[in-house]
Amino acid sequence: MAHPQMFDDDDPWLERVREIALALPGAKEKISHGRPAFHTVKVHCYYGGSLKVDGEWVPHEQSVMLHLPPRERAALAEEPRSYVPAYLGPSGWLGIDLDEATDLDELAELIEESYRTVAPARLIAELEAREG
Repeated sequence: MAHPQMFDDDDPWLERVREIALALPGAKEKISHGRPAFHTVKVHCYYGGSLKVDGEWVPHEQSVMLHLPPRERAALAEEPRSYVPAYLGPSGWLGIDLDEATDLDELAELIEESYRTVAPARLIAELEAREG
């Protein structure tokens, strides 16, 4: 059974996330479980997410879900803009809500950090060569 689309193609936050995530070496976009997922071999960023609170689904439509190193994830988890997403949270993923206070440079750094946790070594080397 296919999942329904759970995002708006015209969402300006999705466009910003796309620009950042697809600028990384080898990155592609696919739809996974109704949401945009950015990946190489493994997914490094999802756009949108949700969590269950008292048996009810709470959507976080304008957010990113990232797989960050434990120390960084722990620090961000203390912030009110963060949430532990359903299903992926126990595997080390963290959701971060996006709004007018979001720093785009920080967002790019976090997406890149998530990319570095799952991308193949050759693509990380390509990224480092670009930054060189």
